[in-house]
Amino acid sequence: MKLPHDLLEGRLIQRYKRFLLDVALADGEVLTAHTSNTGAMTGCSTPGSRVWLSRADNPKRKYAHTWEMVEVEPGVLCGINTLRSNHLVAEAIESGVVSELGSYATMRREVNYGRQRSRVDLLLETPETDSRPACYVEVKNVTLATRGVAYFPDAVTVRGVKHLRELMAMVEAGMRAVIFFCVQRADCVELRPADEIDSEYGRVLREAMAAGVEAIAYQADVGPAEIRLVRRIPVVI
Repeated sequence: MKLPHDLLEGRLIQRYKRFLLDVALADGEVLTAHTSNTGAMTGCSTPGSRVWLSRADNPKRKYAHTWEMVEVEPGVLCGINTLRSNHLVAEAIESGVVSELGSYATMRREVNYGRQRSRVDLLLETPETDSRPACYVEVKNVTLATRGVAYFPDAVTVRGVKHLRELMAMVEAGMRAVIFFCVQRADCVELRPADEIDSEYGRVLREAMAAGVEAIAYQADVGPAEIRLVRRIPVVI
């Protein structure tokens, strides 16, 4: 995924009210930007960190800039814009990087489904002449990591548990279902459920996997010009 060429680099002053952050630019200007990431963002919102912002084309937006990425360790960038995740995964499937999901004819996004009136991020389907079931893919953006291990979630997520139960219902109905962890940083070797943060999510994830829901994690190379999913890492439960 190519990013806008005019990303602004600055230093994070503070993140506050979940959706806002103040950034100091190199010329001394301080601006307020928006973030779509509502999680705790542990390790990603340290004051003084290098950050990169994009500018929206919509003149009606109250805050023109969006937080795209942060340097979490020297030379290690982390993509924190959750609105990018679905596009990254879809692009990786279409380009053949995610070979596990590459044999479907069509891909639809944000499709209504399930018992709890949910919307699945990606629905992969085969032609009518193909008897294979459709594949329901729920995408989760991952930013939290410690000592080479990525963790999800970084905050209690009732919505995330709901999505797992919807995927379990799809498997029960004879469909294929995947929980896809999009790890937007390149310093991890595996992904684990963050049981210390949300034990219920970890419990239901294990239940879902035992019921036939597939858990797939792919790691991204992140840079100011481009973000790409490049390699699969194991999900360890």
